[in-house]
Amino acid sequence: MTAPLDIRPARSRFNLQKLANSSLDSLKALIPPVVAILIFLVIWQVLTMGPDANLPTPVRTVQDTWELIINPFFNYGGTDKGLFWQVWTSLQRVALGFTLAAVVGIALGILVGTSSLMYSALDPLFQILRTVPPLAWLPISLAAFQQANPSAIFVIFITAIWPIIINTTEGVRQIPQDYNNVARVLQLSKSQYFFKILFPATVPYIFTGLRIGIGLSWLAIVAAEMLIGGVGIGFFIWDAWNSSRISDIIIAILYVGIVGLLLDRLIVFIGGLVLPEEEKQ
Repeated sequence: MTAPLDIRPARSRFNLQKLANSSLDSLKALIPPVVAILIFLVIWQVLTMGPDANLPTPVRTVQDTWELIINPFFNYGGTDKGLFWQVWTSLQRVALGFTLAAVVGIALGILVGTSSLMYSALDPLFQILRTVPPLAWLPISLAAFQQANPSAIFVIFITAIWPIIINTTEGVRQIPQDYNNVARVLQLSKSQYFFKILFPATVPYIFTGLRIGIGLSWLAIVAAEMLIGGVGIGFFIWDAWNSSRISDIIIAILYVGIVGLLLDRLIVFIGGLVLPEEEKQ
């Protein structure tokens, strides 16, 4: 009787080859963005090398902000803090304001989407209010709360809530009529209809609204903090401008962009865990 063929070495070689190909593909994917960044830095360096240039070169920016780069965790009291603490304070405000907007926005969107009367009454109001710039709400919030921190959180809330409401409402209204007919035939209770039909069908729209909302929240807090003062990445940028620290502003803008990208990726990641497989494709 012939002994079975041992294919484990072949499988091992196959797995190593697959891993090598995956690593090579990842390296190839990095080449275009790295080249683009290098070209951008070269153009920036060339345009700001002249004696009349108002902006620092990349090299000068790194030299001026070396302490901020290598030690973003320093804390000398008051507003004299590293960029980590500035960003962390802003993120705390965004987390609270955005969470409130998500809870209220999803609930209100489902309510409006399931009621024709509510939709007719409130949708025009939502369409008007969503066009109001975030900073236009700041004087109202300051007058209402009389404090900077809750005012900033309210600005985030009122900025993020509109795309969440509108997308959730649209998701509910786009549920196929066949789904509703099946629910009636099966005589599903309201809770069964919500968890088995309405919510799963609306989730892709909800995460679209959340993704738009988190981006608007980050934009709003940076702008609001420039006016309310205190610790925060927005106030850091404004304070650097008043002190003519242009290099600090450039580094802070880089932080703002990176954090905004990470927040967007976070919502996409959570959405990937929640969305059904067919919606990810």
